[in-house]
Amino acid sequence: MNFALILFLLLVFTGAVALADRLVFARRRAPGAKEPWWIEYPKSFFPVILIVFFLRSFLVEPFKIPSGSMIPTLLVGDFILVNKFAYGIRIPIVNVKVVDVGSPQRGDVMVFRYPEDPSLDYIKRVVGVPGDTVSYVDKRLSVNGSELPLRSAGEYQYLERRTFARQFVETIDGREHRILLEEDAPSTPQFVKQFPFRGNCTYNSSGLTCTVPPNHYFLMGDNRDNSSDSRVWGFVPDANIVGKAFFIWFNFGEPGRIGSFQ
Repeated sequence: MNFALILFLLLVFTGAVALADRLVFARRRAPGAKEPWWIEYPKSFFPVILIVFFLRSFLVEPFKIPSGSMIPTLLVGDFILVNKFAYGIRIPIVNVKVVDVGSPQRGDVMVFRYPEDPSLDYIKRVVGVPGDTVSYVDKRLSVNGSELPLRSAGEYQYLERRTFARQFVETIDGREHRILLEEDAPSTPQFVKQFPFRGNCTYNSSGLTCTVPPNHYFLMGDNRDNSSDSRVWGFVPDANIVGKAFFIWFNFGEPGRIGSFQ
């Protein structure tokens, strides 16, 4: 469901009714006569929809984490806020950038439209920006020939099942985040799709190396062995960017997680 489009259509409809009433219908009503319901309701909802549309399109947008690909940073059921202007101001619906405020940086957690189906929103961590050479070999991530620092952080137990993964703290451009690795999982994706600029990547039994094309980004989930990401379906074009995730505002199962992400 394209909620942004639905919201836009509601905004146009309620605004058109309010304008028509102001220019035509109000002048035809007798003084003191009550507005008919089909005018009163749209006029009442118009300012509310306008505020929601503006906030959601240009400032912040709420999302719910649907999968475990970003564990341990983000859990299934986390409700997060996404900064819509961190990477530039875009025209709603068509997502065309009109004001260049900034660009994604390595280490950012970014929401984007899935390249294979733009109606779906995905969330992953940026590990490669345009021009970078990203390597993931034997489960060690390198960017432009430099292996990212990694230190052990004990074990992590999945909440939904009685299994464990090894937990590490990875550092990219001076910023730390936690990742999960499972020793028995392969380093190379079992299935790699055909995607634009597929020729920029080479795969072997130890892993992969990709050169990020202009205006594209390479993203990976923090739950490295349980994430379908750029290793599988390729690069994320700038046109698909939604915004930068920065805040957990609620979790029904774990209220203590509120505000734990930035």
